[in-house]
Amino acid sequence: MVVVSVPAEVTVILLDIEGTTTPIAFVKDILFPYIKENVKEYLQTHWEEEECQQDVSLLRKQAEEDAHLDGAVPIPVASGGDLQQTIQAVVDNVDWQMSHDRKTTALKQLQGHMWKAAFTAGRMKAEFFADVVPAVRRWREAGMKVYIYSSGSVEAQRLLFGHSTEGDILELIDGHFDTKIGHKVESESYRKIADSIGCSTNNILFLTDVTVEASAAEEADVHVAVVVRPGNAGLTDDEKTYYNLITSFSELCLPST
Repeated sequence: MVVVSVPAEVTVILLDIEGTTTPIAFVKDILFPYIKENVKEYLQTHWEEEECQQDVSLLRKQAEEDAHLDGAVPIPVASGGDLQQTIQAVVDNVDWQMSHDRKTTALKQLQGHMWKAAFTAGRMKAEFFADVVPAVRRWREAGMKVYIYSSGSVEAQRLLFGHSTEGDILELIDGHFDTKIGHKVESESYRKIADSIGCSTNNILFLTDVTVEASAAEEADVHVAVVVRPGNAGLTDDEKTYYNLITSFSELCLPST
């Protein structure tokens, strides 16, 4: 087993989710298809609720901004007997946005609410790699703080950790960051995270599967290790030589206290 020694100054471990703690396949083959397969039923069930109406009006506003884009789907205002037509327009719009891998706030908000309903109803549980939870417990016992930094919203992150195949593991996480603090490919984001935690950037070890994120973190003086998991994008030979690579969290060796 390869062992990567964690520098003595590290007191915080910052984790990415997709491809690091959670299989990309779970996100790609379960989370996102769930939206496409269930959005119509969800809208029909929740249409009268205020939250759903807010989601739809945000999507409609986004559709107006997208009107100039090729294939964009407008969402008419429901009047009289046209409800099914309007619902179908929302379904088609969501479909169109997702097939173009859009990351609009309107789409993310609806997805978040749908996942929340699915997780709380027990229709879905988040998957974590087998080494993740035992490692996080060990790190915490050793006095480390553990934070999450993902492009998925903090609300969505909390859903995953609150409804996992390992049960509710939210208590193992000290805090969550999303792109509200900045994008993961910008080194400034990592300085802001350190400020928010109240430590210096070289007290942080960041684990991610994406080398451009690793490089942005390093620029901010954060320690990094690149996580190699089944289904992740391949690395170049240069990246393999340059970065500390781990295939499991158990390969991290903490400084002995």
